[in-house]
Amino acid sequence: MRLPSMSQPFLLAPIAECAPGLPSPQVRLAVLGARGVGKSAMIVRFLTKRFIGDYEPNTGEAAAGGGCGIPVPRVVPDALCSPGSLYSRLVRLEGDHVAVQIQDTPGCIQMQEDCVQVLDALSRCVKWAEGFLLVYSITDYSSYQTVRPLYQHIRKVHPDARTPIIIVGNKADLLHARQVQAKEGLQLANELGSLFLEISTSDDSQGVYDVFQYLCKELSKLQHASSTDRRRSSIIPRPKSPNMQDLKRRFKQALSSKVK
Repeated sequence: MRLPSMSQPFLLAPIAECAPGLPSPQVRLAVLGARGVGKSAMIVRFLTKRFIGDYEPNTGEAAAGGGCGIPVPRVVPDALCSPGSLYSRLVRLEGDHVAVQIQDTPGCIQMQEDCVQVLDALSRCVKWAEGFLLVYSITDYSSYQTVRPLYQHIRKVHPDARTPIIIVGNKADLLHARQVQAKEGLQLANELGSLFLEISTSDDSQGVYDVFQYLCKELSKLQHASSTDRRRSSIIPRPKSPNMQDLKRRFKQALSSKVK
């Protein structure tokens, strides 16, 4: 499935926290991008509805929690992923309970000669995740240049085109410092067959919600479709009904042989 490209925010039903302990499907998301683009701030904004402008950068060396100095719901480490922070939250999406896990990754992606080696360090996280946010800052053109190699790396690990990937241009409030035009982000998304959205994590919490909500919704649909396919494949086909004409013919042959 080819995801549409969009330059304006879209509105979906709001995500709300629900009671723990209920059986629910799980979705695994990863947020990737260069250093300083606002990955941790986006996650914290989504989980707590708060924006924290000043915090320790996620280098992958600190314990889970992102170093932002505020508590977030059920922050736990995960040895299956690359160094970074794993955030977990139980949410309600369009009436269904969904357990969302969001992997925040260190900002170690740079356009340099050893870029491939840096990407290899994130391979475990890419393999673990099911949906992806590729974030750049509109005030940093080099961060925009990391999006394409990141996208290509994800597609090598997840060749299924249905794997949802959203390209996010963050810090849209800093127009005076813009280095990446919105049309450049949209053009790149069109080339890669991805969704594009410009947001301001500091000013527009709805845009942040929309991004994570879209990924959750797409993954829930994929999981439902996959579950339906598995159920169909597990059904044992009914044996074909016997051919009554053939049975009658054989019965007549048996009777005639007895008479003779």
